[in-house]
Amino acid sequence: MKTIYLFILLFSGYTLTASAQNLSKKDQRKMNALMEEMDAEIDSLAQFSQIMVDKIFSFSELGFQEKETSAYIVDILEENGFNVEWGQSGIPTAWFARWGSGDPVIAFGSDLDCIPKASQKPGVAYEDPIVEGAPGHGEGHNSGQAVNVTAALVLKEIMERENLPGTLVLWPGVAEEQLGSKAWFVRDGHFKDVDIALFTNVSNNMSVSYGPARGTGMVSVLFSFDGSAAHGAGAPWMGRSALDAVELMNVGWNFRREHLHPLQRSHYVIRDGGDQPNVVPPKASVWYFFREIEYGGIKKMYDTGVKMAEGASIMTDTDMSYQILGAAWPRHFNKIVAETMYNHIETIGLPEWSEDDQMLAKAVQLEIGSDPIGLSTELGPIGKPTENPISGGSDDIGDISWAVPTVTLRFPSNIRGLPGHHWSNGIAMATPIAHKGVTSGAKVMARTTLELLMKPMLVEQAWDYFNTVQNKHQSYVSFLAEDDQPPVFLNEDIMDEFRPELEKYYYDETKYSSYLEQLGITYPMLRDDQREAIRESTAAEEEE
Repeated sequence: MKTIYLFILLFSGYTLTASAQNLSKKDQRKMNALMEEMDAEIDSLAQFSQIMVDKIFSFSELGFQEKETSAYIVDILEENGFNVEWGQSGIPTAWFARWGSGDPVIAFGSDLDCIPKASQKPGVAYEDPIVEGAPGHGEGHNSGQAVNVTAALVLKEIMERENLPGTLVLWPGVAEEQLGSKAWFVRDGHFKDVDIALFTNVSNNMSVSYGPARGTGMVSVLFSFDGSAAHGAGAPWMGRSALDAVELMNVGWNFRREHLHPLQRSHYVIRDGGDQPNVVPPKASVWYFFREIEYGGIKKMYDTGVKMAEGASIMTDTDMSYQILGAAWPRHFNKIVAETMYNHIETIGLPEWSEDDQMLAKAVQLEIGSDPIGLSTELGPIGKPTENPISGGSDDIGDISWAVPTVTLRFPSNIRGLPGHHWSNGIAMATPIAHKGVTSGAKVMARTTLELLMKPMLVEQAWDYFNTVQNKHQSYVSFLAEDDQPPVFLNEDIMDEFRPELEKYYYDETKYSSYLEQLGITYPMLRDDQREAIRESTAAEEEE
C-alpha cells in the first residue's frame, strides 16, 4: 500500500482532497448506510464506553507503571478476538493488538498515563483528591482508549459481515508525559507494516489538523554526576560535590536563557540532590526537557546542554554521564487523512450538553480563575498549518507522524480554559462530559476508518502527501541511539507508595453504574458560593 503509483503522481497529486474520491452511487449509499449503522451501534455501547473511561480513571497510573490499565484493555481485546503481543521495545506495559488480514493496516493509538499529584474526585467543582498527594488523570488520558476500543469493536463486526479486507492494530502510548515510548516504537520497527495511524487525544472540542502542528518537539535528558563523599563539617576539602555540578549546570543554563530563541522552551527538575546536609553529595542528577519547533533547534539545545554538563563536571572535578529518557519529534499531520476525518467531524458534531454539564464546567472555570464560558458548543474549522510557528507542548506522536501518515483526533471530553496537567483537568474525566465526548469520538474514528477501507485510493494519496510534501525538505532522524533503552524505572517508587491506597478506590462496575455513584457524588457537586457566582454571571450576560 505504500507504493506511490505514477498515475497518482500525474493525475491526482497531494492536493486532490478526500471529497474527490468518489465511489459509485450504489457503493456510496452502502457506505453511508454502514456508517449510520455504526453510529447506532456505538450509541448502544455507551455504557461499555463509560465503564472503560471510569475504570481507567480509577487506576490513576503514572508512565511506565500502567499495569492495571494495560491488563484491563488487553483482556477486552483478547475476549473480542484480537491477537495481542506484549513488551514492545522492552516496555512491560506496551502491547500491540491485531485483528483482520490484508491491506490497509490501520493503527489506532491513544495514551494511558496520568499526572503526579493530580488525584481528584470527578464531578466535584473544587479541589478534593480521592487520595491526597496521589497521581490522577489531570490530562484525561483515561478516555482515548475507550474511543479506540469502542470504534474497533464496531468496525470488526462490520468488516466480518461485509468481508472487507484490512487489519486493525490497537496500541498504547505508554508514558506520554515522559515522551517515553513512541520514538522507541518507531526505532524498533513496530510501524513498518502500518499504512495509516489514527491517534486520539482528549480535548474540549472535536477537531483535527494537518501540516506542522502547533507546539514543539523535544528531547528529555538525565544528567548524572559522580563525586566523592566527605564529612560536610569535618573534612569538606576531601569531598567532590555532585550537587555542586548540578547547580553549576543549572546556573549556566539559566544564564543561557537570555540568548535562547523565543520559540524554544526548557525546564528541569533535580532528581537527586544528596541525602543530608552534613554529607558532601557523592551523586546528584538533574533532568532536562529541551524543546524547539524544529529538529535542528532541538539538537542544538541538546548539544549545548551536554557541553554545559561537561563544563560543570570539570569545574567540580566530578564525572558526568547522561541518558536520553524520552524524545518527541515536531508533529506533522497528514492532509488527506485529516480532510477525510474532518468531513465526519462535521457530520457527527458535538455532544448535546446538559444543564448539569454546563454548570460543572462554569463552576470549575470560575474556581481556577477563568471566564465561566462553559463547554464548547460550536465546531471550529479544520486545523491548517500556521503561518507563524507557535511554541508550546510536545507529544511523541510526532515520531509516529514521521514514520507513517498520521492524524490526531481531538475529541470533546474535557473543559476549556483550564491550565492543563492540573487537578482541575481531572474533574470532568469520569463524568457525563467525558462519556458523551468519547461516544462522539468513537463515531468519528469508526467512520473515518471505514472510508479508508472502502476507498483505498485515499491511502495512496496519504502516502503521496507524506513522501512528496511532508518529507520534501526534512527527513526523520531519531534522537535515539541503538543502545538507548526506555527508562522503565521511572515512577515505580511513586506508584509503589500510592497504589495500595488507590486500589481501595478502583471502580467496580459490577456493583455501581458509574464511578460517580461508587464515590457517592451527586453530579454536579458545587459549593453554594459557586452556584451563586454562576447565577450572577448568567444574569449579567442576559442584561448585556
